[in-house]
Amino acid sequence: MADRFLPRSIAARLALGYGLLLALSIAIVGAVFYFGTIGVLDRTVDRKLTELSERLAAMYQDGDSGRTSAEIAHLLTDRTDSDTEIFLLVDAKGRHISGNLSMWPEGSPVGKLLHVHVTREGRRVPARLLIRDLTGGARLYVGRAMLESNSIRTLVLRSLAYGGLVALLLMVAGAWLVGRQLEARLCKIRRTAAQIEAGDLSQRIPVESDDEFGLLSRDINRMLDRIEQLMEGVRHVSNAIAHDLRTPLGRVRNKLDGALRLPQPQTAEAYAEVAQAAIADIDDLTRVFDKLLQIAAAESGMRPEYFDNIDLQQIGADIVEMYEPTADEQGVLLVQMYGLATPARGDRNLMATALASLVDNAIKYGGNGATVEVSAGHDARGPWVAVRDNGPGVPASELPKLTQRFYRLDKSRHLPGNGLGLSIVAAIAALHGGSLEIEDAAPGLRLRLRLAS
Repeated sequence: MADRFLPRSIAARLALGYGLLLALSIAIVGAVFYFGTIGVLDRTVDRKLTELSERLAAMYQDGDSGRTSAEIAHLLTDRTDSDTEIFLLVDAKGRHISGNLSMWPEGSPVGKLLHVHVTREGRRVPARLLIRDLTGGARLYVGRAMLESNSIRTLVLRSLAYGGLVALLLMVAGAWLVGRQLEARLCKIRRTAAQIEAGDLSQRIPVESDDEFGLLSRDINRMLDRIEQLMEGVRHVSNAIAHDLRTPLGRVRNKLDGALRLPQPQTAEAYAEVAQAAIADIDDLTRVFDKLLQIAAAESGMRPEYFDNIDLQQIGADIVEMYEPTADEQGVLLVQMYGLATPARGDRNLMATALASLVDNAIKYGGNGATVEVSAGHDARGPWVAVRDNGPGVPASELPKLTQRFYRLDKSRHLPGNGLGLSIVAAIAALHGGSLEIEDAAPGLRLRLRLAS
Protein backbone atom coordinates (compact mmCIF):
# COMPACT_ATOMS: atom_id res chain seq x y z
CA MET A 1 0.00 0.00 0.00
CA ALA A 2 2.85 2.35 0.85
CA ASP A 3 4.33 1.85 -2.64
CA ARG A 4 1.39 3.80 -4.09
CA PHE A 5 2.73 6.97 -2.48
CA LEU A 6 6.32 6.48 -3.66
CA PRO A 7 7.57 8.01 -6.92
CA ARG A 8 7.77 5.57 -9.81
CA SER A 9 11.00 7.00 -11.23
CA ILE A 10 14.16 5.34 -9.96
CA ALA A 11 15.90 8.72 -10.15
CA ALA A 12 13.21 10.26 -7.94
CA ARG A 13 13.45 7.36 -5.51
CA LEU A 14 17.23 7.72 -5.27
CA ALA A 15 16.90 11.48 -4.79
CA LEU A 16 14.26 10.95 -2.10
CA GLY A 17 16.44 8.39 -0.35
CA TYR A 18 19.41 10.75 -0.56
CA GLY A 19 17.30 13.56 0.90
CA LEU A 20 16.00 11.47 3.78
CA LEU A 21 19.49 10.23 4.59
CA LEU A 22 20.81 13.79 4.59
CA ALA A 23 17.90 14.98 6.78
CA LEU A 24 18.60 12.20 9.25
CA SER A 25 22.28 13.13 9.26
CA ILE A 26 21.44 16.77 9.95
CA ALA A 27 19.11 15.78 12.80
CA ILE A 28 21.79 13.58 14.39
CA VAL A 29 24.47 16.28 14.08
CA GLY A 30 22.09 18.88 15.50
CA ALA A 31 21.21 16.65 18.45
CA VAL A 32 24.87 15.94 19.18
CA PHE A 33 25.67 19.66 19.00
CA TYR A 34 22.73 20.60 21.23
CA PHE A 35 23.42 18.07 23.94
CA GLY A 36 27.14 18.77 23.66
CA THR A 37 26.59 22.47 24.51
CA ILE A 38 23.39 22.92 26.54
CA GLY A 39 23.88 19.54 28.16
CA VAL A 40 27.37 20.49 29.33
CA LEU A 41 26.10 23.77 30.77
CA ASP A 42 23.27 22.03 32.62
CA ARG A 43 25.58 19.40 34.06
CA THR A 44 28.02 22.11 35.17
CA VAL A 45 25.24 23.99 36.98
CA ASP A 46 23.95 20.80 38.62
CA ARG A 47 27.43 19.90 39.85
CA LYS A 48 27.99 23.36 41.34
CA LEU A 49 24.59 23.34 43.08
CA THR A 50 25.27 19.93 44.58
CA GLU A 51 28.74 20.91 45.83
CA LEU A 52 27.51 24.24 47.22
CA SER A 53 24.54 22.62 48.95
CA GLU A 54 26.78 20.05 50.60
CA ARG A 55 29.20 22.75 51.75
CA LEU A 56 26.47 24.92 53.31
CA ALA A 57 24.82 21.91 54.94
CA ALA A 58 28.15 20.95 56.51
CA MET A 59 28.36 24.42 58.11
CA TYR A 60 24.92 24.20 59.71
CA GLN A 61 24.70 23.11 63.36
CA ASP A 62 21.48 22.22 65.13
CA GLY A 63 19.94 25.41 66.44
CA ASP A 64 22.84 27.56 65.21
CA SER A 65 22.52 28.86 61.68
CA GLY A 66 24.99 31.70 62.07
CA ARG A 67 27.80 30.27 60.01
CA THR A 68 25.48 29.14 57.23
CA SER A 69 23.70 32.51 57.12
CA ALA A 70 26.99 34.37 57.05
CA GLU A 71 28.24 32.22 54.15
CA ILE A 72 25.00 32.78 52.23
CA ALA A 73 25.34 36.54 52.73
CA HIS A 74 28.95 36.39 51.55
CA LEU A 75 28.01 34.40 48.43
CA LEU A 76 25.29 36.89 47.53
CA THR A 77 27.68 39.84 47.75
CA ASP A 78 30.96 38.46 46.40
CA ARG A 79 30.03 39.49 42.80
CA THR A 80 30.62 35.94 41.56
CA ASP A 81 27.38 34.80 39.92
CA SER A 82 25.60 37.10 42.38
CA ASP A 83 22.96 38.04 39.79
CA THR A 84 21.89 34.41 39.32
CA GLU A 85 22.48 32.73 42.70
CA ILE A 86 19.50 31.63 44.75
CA PHE A 87 19.71 30.83 48.48
CA LEU A 88 17.16 30.34 51.20
CA LEU A 89 17.49 29.05 54.74
CA VAL A 90 14.32 28.46 56.80
CA ASP A 91 13.89 27.03 60.29
CA ALA A 92 11.82 24.07 61.33
CA LYS A 93 8.66 26.23 61.35
CA GLY A 94 9.30 27.53 57.85
CA ARG A 95 10.36 30.99 58.91
CA HIS A 96 12.87 32.88 56.74
CA ILE A 97 16.36 33.00 58.23
CA SER A 98 18.50 34.22 55.32
CA GLY A 99 18.60 34.26 51.53
CA ASN A 100 17.17 36.12 48.56
CA LEU A 101 13.98 34.13 47.91
CA SER A 102 10.73 35.93 48.72
CA MET A 103 8.55 33.03 47.50
CA TRP A 104 9.55 29.40 47.20
CA PRO A 105 7.86 26.19 46.16
CA GLU A 106 6.09 24.27 48.87
CA GLY A 107 5.77 20.50 48.83
CA SER A 108 8.56 19.97 46.30
CA PRO A 109 10.60 16.76 46.59
CA VAL A 110 13.75 16.98 48.68
CA GLY A 111 17.18 15.95 47.41
CA LYS A 112 16.32 16.24 43.72
CA LEU A 113 17.35 18.85 41.21
CA LEU A 114 14.20 20.63 40.03
CA HIS A 115 13.20 22.95 37.22
CA VAL A 116 10.79 25.38 38.91
CA HIS A 117 9.76 29.03 38.92
CA VAL A 118 10.61 31.05 42.05
CA THR A 119 10.40 34.68 43.15
CA ARG A 120 13.90 36.05 43.62
CA GLU A 121 14.21 39.58 45.03
CA GLY A 122 10.65 40.31 43.97
CA ARG A 123 11.11 38.92 40.39
CA ARG A 124 9.68 35.62 39.19
CA VAL A 125 12.33 33.64 37.32
CA PRO A 126 12.89 30.09 36.07
CA ALA A 127 15.40 28.30 38.23
CA ARG A 128 17.29 25.11 38.81
CA LEU A 129 16.75 24.28 42.49
CA LEU A 130 18.02 21.74 45.00
CA ILE A 131 16.26 21.36 48.37
CA ARG A 132 18.04 19.77 51.32
CA ASP A 133 16.76 19.00 54.82
CA LEU A 134 19.04 19.99 57.70
CA THR A 135 19.23 18.75 61.29
CA GLY A 136 16.53 20.00 63.62
CA GLY A 137 13.95 20.37 60.81
CA ALA A 138 15.53 23.32 59.03
CA ARG A 139 15.60 23.39 55.22
CA LEU A 140 18.11 24.76 52.75
CA TYR A 141 17.30 25.93 49.21
CA VAL A 142 20.21 26.33 46.77
CA GLY A 143 19.58 27.26 43.18
CA ARG A 144 20.52 29.18 40.08
CA ALA A 145 18.36 31.48 37.98
CA MET A 146 18.27 30.07 34.45
CA LEU A 147 17.52 33.22 32.47
CA GLU A 148 20.97 33.27 30.86
CA SER A 149 20.99 29.51 30.25
CA ASN A 150 17.54 29.71 28.71
CA SER A 151 18.74 32.52 26.45
CA ILE A 152 21.68 30.40 25.36
CA ARG A 153 19.34 27.43 24.84
CA THR A 154 16.99 29.59 22.75
CA LEU A 155 19.92 30.91 20.71
CA VAL A 156 21.25 27.42 20.06
CA LEU A 157 17.82 26.10 19.07
CA ARG A 158 17.23 29.08 16.79
CA SER A 159 20.64 28.60 15.17
CA LEU A 160 19.96 24.92 14.67
CA ALA A 161 16.56 25.72 13.18
CA TYR A 162 18.00 28.26 10.74
CA GLY A 163 20.90 25.94 9.89
CA GLY A 164 18.48 23.04 9.45
CA LEU A 165 16.29 25.15 7.13
CA VAL A 166 19.29 26.10 4.99
CA ALA A 167 20.46 22.49 4.97
CA LEU A 168 16.94 21.37 4.02
CA LEU A 169 16.90 23.81 1.10
CA LEU A 170 20.34 22.59 0.02
CA MET A 171 19.13 19.01 0.43
CA VAL A 172 16.13 19.65 -1.82
CA ALA A 173 18.33 21.38 -4.39
CA GLY A 174 20.90 18.58 -4.22
CA ALA A 175 18.23 15.89 -4.51
CA TRP A 176 16.73 17.71 -7.50
CA LEU A 177 20.16 18.02 -9.12
CA VAL A 178 20.96 14.33 -8.50
CA GLY A 179 17.56 13.37 -9.90
CA ARG A 180 18.09 15.48 -13.01
CA GLN A 181 21.54 13.98 -13.61
CA LEU A 182 20.21 10.44 -13.21
CA GLU A 183 17.28 11.22 -15.48
CA ALA A 184 19.62 12.65 -18.11
CA ARG A 185 21.93 9.61 -18.05
CA LEU A 186 19.03 7.16 -18.12
CA CYS A 187 17.29 9.09 -20.91
CA LYS A 188 20.36 8.63 -23.12
CA ILE A 189 20.22 4.87 -22.53
CA ARG A 190 16.46 4.79 -23.20
CA ARG A 191 16.83 6.91 -26.33
CA THR A 192 19.52 4.58 -27.69
CA ALA A 193 17.36 1.55 -26.82
CA ALA A 194 14.40 3.10 -28.68
CA GLN A 195 16.56 3.68 -31.78
CA ILE A 196 17.81 0.10 -31.66
CA GLU A 197 14.25 -1.15 -31.18
CA ALA A 198 13.33 0.80 -34.32
CA GLY A 199 15.90 -1.27 -36.23
CA ASP A 200 19.07 0.85 -36.13
CA LEU A 201 21.55 -1.63 -34.64
CA SER A 202 24.47 0.74 -35.24
CA GLN A 203 23.44 3.03 -32.36
CA ARG A 204 25.58 3.01 -29.21
CA ILE A 205 25.25 4.63 -25.79
CA PRO A 206 27.59 7.63 -25.37
CA VAL A 207 30.33 6.92 -22.81
CA GLU A 208 31.09 10.19 -21.02
CA SER A 209 32.81 9.06 -17.82
CA ASP A 210 34.41 6.15 -15.97
CA ASP A 211 31.76 5.95 -13.25
CA GLU A 212 29.16 3.20 -12.84
CA PHE A 213 27.07 4.57 -15.71
CA GLY A 214 30.14 4.66 -17.93
CA LEU A 215 30.99 1.05 -17.10
CA LEU A 216 27.37 0.02 -17.69
CA SER A 217 27.35 1.86 -21.02
CA ARG A 218 30.53 0.07 -22.11
CA ASP A 219 29.04 -3.32 -21.14
CA ILE A 220 25.82 -2.58 -23.04
CA ASN A 221 27.78 -1.36 -26.06
CA ARG A 222 29.83 -4.58 -26.09
CA MET A 223 26.59 -6.55 -25.92
CA LEU A 224 25.18 -4.49 -28.80
CA ASP A 225 28.36 -5.10 -30.82
CA ARG A 226 27.89 -8.82 -30.31
CA ILE A 227 24.19 -8.66 -31.18
CA GLU A 228 24.94 -6.66 -34.33
CA GLN A 229 27.62 -9.18 -35.27
CA LEU A 230 25.22 -12.08 -34.77
CA MET A 231 22.45 -10.34 -36.70
CA GLU A 232 24.88 -9.59 -39.51
CA GLY A 233 25.85 -13.26 -39.47
CA VAL A 234 22.19 -14.28 -39.67
CA ARG A 235 21.62 -11.93 -42.60
CA HIS A 236 24.76 -13.21 -44.31
CA VAL A 237 23.71 -16.82 -43.80
CA SER A 238 20.23 -16.07 -45.11
CA ASN A 239 21.63 -14.39 -48.20
CA ALA A 240 24.20 -17.13 -48.69
CA ILE A 241 21.60 -19.86 -48.33
CA ALA A 242 19.30 -18.11 -50.77
CA HIS A 243 22.17 -17.68 -53.24
CA ASP A 244 24.33 -20.79 -52.82
CA LEU A 245 21.65 -23.37 -52.10
CA ARG A 246 19.38 -22.31 -54.92
CA THR A 247 21.69 -23.98 -57.44
CA PRO A 248 21.83 -27.46 -55.84
CA LEU A 249 18.10 -27.39 -55.14
CA GLY A 250 17.46 -26.37 -58.72
CA ARG A 251 19.77 -29.17 -59.88
CA VAL A 252 17.81 -31.76 -57.87
CA ARG A 253 14.53 -30.44 -59.26
CA ASN A 254 15.79 -30.47 -62.83
CA LYS A 255 17.01 -34.06 -62.49
CA LEU A 256 13.68 -35.24 -61.14
CA ASP A 257 11.75 -33.21 -63.72
CA GLY A 258 13.97 -34.59 -66.48
CA ALA A 259 13.26 -38.12 -65.28
CA LEU A 260 9.54 -37.50 -65.57
CA ARG A 261 9.98 -36.15 -69.10
CA LEU A 262 11.95 -39.18 -70.37
CA PRO A 263 10.30 -40.97 -73.28
CA GLN A 264 8.17 -43.82 -72.06
CA PRO A 265 8.61 -46.58 -71.34
CA GLN A 266 11.90 -46.36 -69.33
CA THR A 267 13.71 -49.06 -67.46
CA ALA A 268 13.90 -49.15 -63.66
CA GLU A 269 17.66 -48.76 -63.91
CA ALA A 270 17.27 -45.36 -65.63
CA TYR A 271 14.95 -44.08 -62.92
CA ALA A 272 17.24 -45.51 -60.21
CA GLU A 273 20.21 -43.66 -61.72
CA VAL A 274 18.33 -40.34 -61.60
CA ALA A 275 17.12 -41.05 -58.06
CA GLN A 276 20.66 -41.87 -56.87
CA ALA A 277 21.96 -38.59 -58.36
CA ALA A 278 19.15 -36.65 -56.63
CA ILE A 279 19.84 -38.43 -53.34
CA ALA A 280 23.55 -37.52 -53.60
CA ASP A 281 22.65 -33.87 -54.13
CA ILE A 282 20.24 -33.95 -51.17
CA ASP A 283 22.94 -35.55 -49.02
CA ASP A 284 25.23 -32.66 -49.92
CA LEU A 285 22.52 -30.22 -48.78
CA THR A 286 22.08 -32.17 -45.55
CA ARG A 287 25.81 -31.93 -44.88
CA VAL A 288 25.65 -28.17 -45.44
CA PHE A 289 22.84 -27.80 -42.93
CA ASP A 290 24.68 -30.03 -40.47
CA LYS A 291 27.68 -27.72 -40.68
CA LEU A 292 25.47 -24.68 -40.20
CA LEU A 293 24.08 -26.32 -37.07
CA GLN A 294 27.64 -26.99 -35.86
CA ILE A 295 28.47 -23.30 -36.31
CA ALA A 296 25.30 -22.28 -34.45
CA ALA A 297 26.08 -24.69 -31.60
CA ALA A 298 29.65 -23.39 -31.31
CA GLU A 299 28.58 -19.74 -31.44
CA SER A 300 25.87 -20.28 -28.82
CA GLY A 301 28.53 -20.73 -26.14
CA MET A 302 26.58 -23.53 -24.45
CA ARG A 303 29.37 -26.16 -24.23
CA PRO A 304 31.80 -24.94 -21.53
CA GLU A 305 30.47 -27.62 -19.19
CA TYR A 306 32.17 -30.17 -21.47
CA PHE A 307 35.57 -28.48 -21.22
CA ASP A 308 38.33 -30.61 -19.78
CA ASN A 309 42.12 -30.74 -19.66
CA ILE A 310 43.37 -31.69 -23.14
CA ASP A 311 46.73 -32.05 -24.90
CA LEU A 312 46.84 -30.24 -28.25
CA GLN A 313 50.01 -32.14 -29.23
CA GLN A 314 48.21 -35.47 -28.81
CA ILE A 315 45.12 -34.28 -30.69
CA GLY A 316 47.40 -33.21 -33.54
CA ALA A 317 49.06 -36.65 -33.59
CA ASP A 318 45.66 -38.37 -33.78
CA ILE A 319 44.47 -36.19 -36.67
CA VAL A 320 47.73 -36.69 -38.59
CA GLU A 321 47.41 -40.47 -38.19
CA MET A 322 43.80 -40.34 -39.39
CA TYR A 323 44.53 -38.21 -42.47
CA GLU A 324 47.78 -39.88 -43.60
CA PRO A 325 46.04 -42.25 -46.07
CA THR A 326 44.10 -39.36 -47.61
CA ALA A 327 47.27 -37.28 -47.91
CA ASP A 328 49.09 -40.16 -49.61
CA GLU A 329 46.27 -40.53 -52.15
CA GLN A 330 46.51 -36.80 -52.96
CA GLY A 331 50.29 -36.89 -53.22
CA VAL A 332 50.71 -34.67 -50.12
CA LEU A 333 53.31 -35.18 -47.40
CA LEU A 334 51.56 -34.82 -44.01
CA VAL A 335 53.92 -34.47 -41.04
CA GLN A 336 53.66 -33.53 -37.39
CA MET A 337 56.21 -31.21 -35.82
CA TYR A 338 56.80 -32.98 -32.51
CA GLY A 339 57.44 -31.07 -29.30
CA LEU A 340 56.51 -30.98 -25.66
CA ALA A 341 52.98 -31.68 -24.50
CA THR A 342 50.73 -28.63 -24.94
CA PRO A 343 48.10 -28.67 -22.19
CA ALA A 344 44.95 -26.60 -22.66
CA ARG A 345 41.39 -26.34 -21.47
CA GLY A 346 38.67 -27.17 -23.96
CA ASP A 347 36.31 -29.62 -25.63
CA ARG A 348 38.35 -32.46 -27.13
CA ASN A 349 35.76 -33.39 -29.76
CA LEU A 350 35.36 -29.81 -30.98
CA MET A 351 39.11 -29.26 -31.12
CA ALA A 352 39.53 -32.50 -33.09
CA THR A 353 36.79 -31.35 -35.50
CA ALA A 354 38.45 -27.96 -35.97
CA LEU A 355 41.93 -29.41 -36.54
CA ALA A 356 40.55 -32.03 -38.93
CA SER A 357 38.93 -29.27 -40.96
CA LEU A 358 42.22 -27.34 -41.14
CA VAL A 359 44.17 -30.44 -42.21
CA ASP A 360 41.50 -31.38 -44.78
CA ASN A 361 41.63 -27.88 -46.30
CA ALA A 362 45.45 -27.91 -46.41
CA ILE A 363 45.51 -31.28 -48.20
CA LYS A 364 42.74 -30.26 -50.60
CA TYR A 365 44.12 -26.83 -51.56
CA GLY A 366 47.85 -27.52 -51.10
CA GLY A 367 47.88 -29.61 -54.26
CA ASN A 368 49.96 -32.55 -55.44
CA GLY A 369 53.50 -32.48 -54.05
CA ALA A 370 52.70 -30.10 -51.19
CA THR A 371 53.84 -30.58 -47.60
CA VAL A 372 51.42 -30.03 -44.72
CA GLU A 373 52.83 -29.53 -41.23
CA VAL A 374 50.82 -29.84 -38.00
CA SER A 375 52.31 -28.29 -34.85
CA ALA A 376 51.26 -27.19 -31.37
CA GLY A 377 52.81 -24.89 -28.80
CA HIS A 378 52.36 -22.34 -26.08
CA ASP A 379 53.42 -18.67 -25.97
CA ALA A 380 52.64 -15.56 -23.92
CA ARG A 381 49.12 -15.37 -25.36
CA GLY A 382 48.24 -18.99 -24.60
CA PRO A 383 48.20 -22.45 -26.23
CA TRP A 384 47.76 -22.93 -29.97
CA VAL A 385 47.70 -25.55 -32.70
CA ALA A 386 48.63 -24.71 -36.30
CA VAL A 387 48.48 -26.20 -39.79
CA ARG A 388 50.86 -24.94 -42.50
CA ASP A 389 51.16 -25.88 -46.15
CA ASN A 390 53.54 -24.76 -48.90
CA GLY A 391 50.92 -24.72 -51.64
CA PRO A 392 49.86 -21.83 -53.88
CA GLY A 393 48.44 -19.87 -50.90
CA VAL A 394 45.79 -17.14 -50.97
CA PRO A 395 46.09 -13.49 -52.09
CA ALA A 396 46.49 -11.12 -49.12
CA SER A 397 43.28 -9.28 -50.03
CA GLU A 398 41.30 -12.52 -49.71
CA LEU A 399 42.62 -13.60 -46.28
CA PRO A 400 40.01 -11.69 -44.18
CA LYS A 401 37.17 -13.26 -46.20
CA LEU A 402 38.13 -16.90 -45.67
CA THR A 403 36.04 -17.28 -42.48
CA GLN A 404 32.88 -15.92 -44.10
CA ARG A 405 30.23 -18.56 -44.50
CA PHE A 406 29.91 -20.01 -48.02
CA TYR A 407 32.86 -17.92 -49.22
CA ARG A 408 35.08 -19.71 -51.74
CA LEU A 409 37.88 -18.51 -53.97
CA ASP A 410 37.05 -18.53 -57.66
CA LYS A 411 39.94 -20.88 -58.42
CA SER A 412 38.66 -23.44 -55.88
CA ARG A 413 35.00 -23.58 -56.87
CA HIS A 414 35.64 -26.70 -58.98
CA LEU A 415 36.79 -28.55 -55.84
CA PRO A 416 34.32 -30.28 -53.53
CA GLY A 417 33.22 -28.19 -50.55
CA ASN A 418 30.72 -25.59 -49.43
CA GLY A 419 32.79 -22.79 -47.87
CA LEU A 420 31.81 -23.55 -44.27
CA GLY A 421 34.91 -25.32 -42.94
CA LEU A 422 36.83 -22.28 -41.71
CA SER A 423 33.61 -20.70 -40.40
CA ILE A 424 33.20 -23.72 -38.13
CA VAL A 425 36.83 -23.48 -36.99
CA ALA A 426 36.48 -19.76 -36.22
CA ALA A 427 33.30 -20.42 -34.21
CA ILE A 428 35.01 -23.20 -32.23
CA ALA A 429 37.97 -20.90 -31.51
CA ALA A 430 35.61 -18.16 -30.29
CA LEU A 431 33.82 -20.66 -28.04
CA HIS A 432 37.18 -21.42 -26.41
CA GLY A 433 37.88 -17.71 -25.89
CA GLY A 434 40.44 -17.68 -28.68
CA SER A 435 40.64 -16.92 -32.37
CA LEU A 436 41.61 -18.30 -35.77
CA GLU A 437 44.68 -16.55 -37.18
CA ILE A 438 45.27 -16.82 -40.93
CA GLU A 439 48.73 -15.83 -42.21
CA ASP A 440 50.57 -15.90 -45.51
CA ALA A 441 53.35 -18.49 -45.05
CA ALA A 442 55.13 -17.47 -48.29
CA PRO A 443 54.75 -19.95 -49.82
CA GLY A 444 51.46 -21.41 -48.74
CA LEU A 445 49.19 -20.61 -45.83
CA ARG A 446 49.42 -20.95 -42.06
CA LEU A 447 46.26 -21.25 -39.96
CA ARG A 448 46.74 -21.05 -36.20
CA LEU A 449 43.88 -21.95 -33.86
CA ARG A 450 44.59 -20.09 -30.61
CA LEU A 451 42.87 -20.84 -27.29
CA ALA A 452 42.46 -18.66 -24.24
CA SER A 453 45.32 -18.94 -21.75
